[in-house]
Amino acid sequence: MAESPILLIGGAAANLLKGRGALQDIDQMSLFKSICKHTASIRYIRDIPITLKKAMHIAQSGTPGPVFVEFPIDSLYPFHLVKREIGIKDDSKSLVQRLISLYLNNYLYSLFAGAFVEHDFNPLKPKIPQANTNEIQKAAELLSKAKKPVILIGSQATLPPTPAGDLIESLQQLNVPCFLGGMARGMLGRNSPIQFRHCRKDALKEADVVILAGTVCDFRLGYGKVLSRKSKIISVNRDKKQLTKNSDIYWKPTLAIQADPSSFVVELAKALKGFSGSQDWIEQLRAKDDAKEDANRKKALESTEIHLNPMKVLQTLDKILPDNAILVADGGDFVATAAYLMRPPTFGSWLDPGAFGTLGVGGGFALGAKLVRPESEVWIIYGDGSCGYSIAEIDTFTRHELPILSIVGNDAGWTQIARDQVVFFGSTVACELAFTDYDKVAEGFGGKGIRLDRSNDENIEEILQKAREEYAKGKSVLINCLIGKTNFREGSISV
Repeated sequence: MAESPILLIGGAAANLLKGRGALQDIDQMSLFKSICKHTASIRYIRDIPITLKKAMHIAQSGTPGPVFVEFPIDSLYPFHLVKREIGIKDDSKSLVQRLISLYLNNYLYSLFAGAFVEHDFNPLKPKIPQANTNEIQKAAELLSKAKKPVILIGSQATLPPTPAGDLIESLQQLNVPCFLGGMARGMLGRNSPIQFRHCRKDALKEADVVILAGTVCDFRLGYGKVLSRKSKIISVNRDKKQLTKNSDIYWKPTLAIQADPSSFVVELAKALKGFSGSQDWIEQLRAKDDAKEDANRKKALESTEIHLNPMKVLQTLDKILPDNAILVADGGDFVATAAYLMRPPTFGSWLDPGAFGTLGVGGGFALGAKLVRPESEVWIIYGDGSCGYSIAEIDTFTRHELPILSIVGNDAGWTQIARDQVVFFGSTVACELAFTDYDKVAEGFGGKGIRLDRSNDENIEEILQKAREEYAKGKSVLINCLIGKTNFREGSISV
């Protein structure tokens, strides 16, 4: 669901022993078929190059996604070891033993036949759908007549092959109000004149043309309910199903284009040279956006019943972030609040798990981000529930000298769930945690732990800067931030 092109490689029992009770022998292919774009199992050594080549091609083509290739254990070892392990006896005496040896020899030589034949290892070019000239022209005609257009940019627009710079330049040329979602957050910087972060629902009600560039009408858009029936909607997506999801219920696309969203926007801008969206419309939305920002700042100053106001903490963190920061989102309520309040500084500076909302991605995502961009200041924004899944990775960060900064919004609960569970059922059963000393846990794994609570409410910025100073010395730092509850996201539920 996150549309990540990943090659997964897994071991398995030898082909000869599958279904015979070998160690860890399960039908994992059936499991992976349900969640991967493509699965394959190696039966012969000669098939390894072409199987991997095909798998990587499929992973990157169309709508990207994970692929799985299973390597039975006998495809991983040299000939003489496999021969020894499967028990071939060259001096068999009885007829039965000779027949068994003949069968095993046939299996062994078939397994390794053609293993050393030369192969072409050049990768296959991914197949990525592109909008045709007619589709671009129709979209250009709709947008050119629009008085109040809006573009919604989703994670899919961040994918190759179009360079991010080309997409950004095209959006700026069009001068159409943009709302960024998922990993597109940060694409236009902190303070772009065409980017808006609040009042999206109001904008969509008034918009006469809406471009869904990689944005899907799932729960994040109320299944399409937030779109006005009066709007002309241009939906662009690589995936045919996502392109028109829920269009049979709440909305109808005026133009549905199965294509790469980023490339589409670039071509659309080329077709509309000289076009620029209404400045009055931008200023109208900016006034609403600024008013919401002011309201959020005021709410951040409110005292919570216990501990710190999470809005104040996150706004302070946003204030001190450097331009090279990367934010990894791993949590529920605290992370959702961060998504509203924080401004990722640049393209690729916000990493989240996508629509599936998988908890536990923090440690792995941060590790990958730091390896790819070692000069960046990588922050994990943890909920206290989610941090339990990957807090042990601080040991990995320490051992490999890859410093990471983490902040845990510790409200002693699964608050995203509790918000509505309490309203509907009057119970917090299975939603309560403790104000655990995660800072001490971090120390145990070799990192630096810092506690932030009401006792140092007036020094939040100073403590965050202290964490950055420790990080600059090569230390992984975890800030255990004890927070109270606010009504900022009251009523927020995703079903």
